[in-house]
Amino acid sequence: MAAESTLRQREVKTEFSKYLRYELNRSPHTVEAYCRDIEQFVRWLMPDGDPAAFRPASVTTADIRAWLTSIAAEDSALTLRRKTQSLRAFFRFLLKRGAITSNPASDIVLAKAPKHLPEFVKENEIEEIVTSYNPADFRSFRQHIVMLLLYSTGLRREELRTITDADIDFSLREVKVFGKRSKERTVPLPEQLLKEIRTWQTVRDSHFPDLPSPKPLIAGRDGALSRTAIYGIVRDALSASSAQRKSPHILRHTFATSMLNNGASLDTVKEFLGHASLSTTQIYTHLSFAELKKAYSSAHPRSRDEKK
Repeated sequence: MAAESTLRQREVKTEFSKYLRYELNRSPHTVEAYCRDIEQFVRWLMPDGDPAAFRPASVTTADIRAWLTSIAAEDSALTLRRKTQSLRAFFRFLLKRGAITSNPASDIVLAKAPKHLPEFVKENEIEEIVTSYNPADFRSFRQHIVMLLLYSTGLRREELRTITDADIDFSLREVKVFGKRSKERTVPLPEQLLKEIRTWQTVRDSHFPDLPSPKPLIAGRDGALSRTAIYGIVRDALSASSAQRKSPHILRHTFATSMLNNGASLDTVKEFLGHASLSTTQIYTHLSFAELKKAYSSAHPRSRDEKK
């Protein structure tokens, strides 16, 4: 009987994953996170930690609130929001399948996410990082290409990771990118970056001659580098910078900030970043304005007078 319950749970997880991926068009990363959240909730809810005893129809809104309260001290507001959304999606999935008659998570209020200005790497620091490398050393050159692509294009880590040689059009000077929810966009590439990509491809192929086609642009011995490996490359490259966060996403912030500070329009940056809404991009205008105020405070004589 326990084996049958376990099998049913696996089937539910498989179907829920398909629902998220193909009906809601969520990314593989989101699907993984949502399924992990549901498993955590089930483990917490079941007596003696027995997931085989889980009955979705018996779950109440009070149960969900109690669980979120129990993890509030250890999880950030953003994580709590995601876990609430995971439960909403799971019970909505069961509702559509006729397994339950109401969604106990529908009335749960999402945790309010704090609004922080995105951090970025200072221009002099990022320029020094992307130009300081040893082209004769494979790992150094690969780090250089990863950093240069992220900083020059504003790509997300997963977008960079999944680019193949077939996605790059050298004649049109552009690369095809698949963003969140598999949304496709085209990003222009400057001529100098294309030259470095060609050189990198030659070096990559000499190290890994047996890569399957289409070849992943940023590759290791077994194919495309993992998300963790790319994160580690960026973290190491930024280790000497003054930025508090040393992640691939900070290079996306750096790209957007540099574009706006040097005269690019908000619509242009929106298209580069692949944002669905202009409001998502507008946070970078707030960041640029913060820099303007800082410059004014330190440079304008009237501002200096007020401090006396």
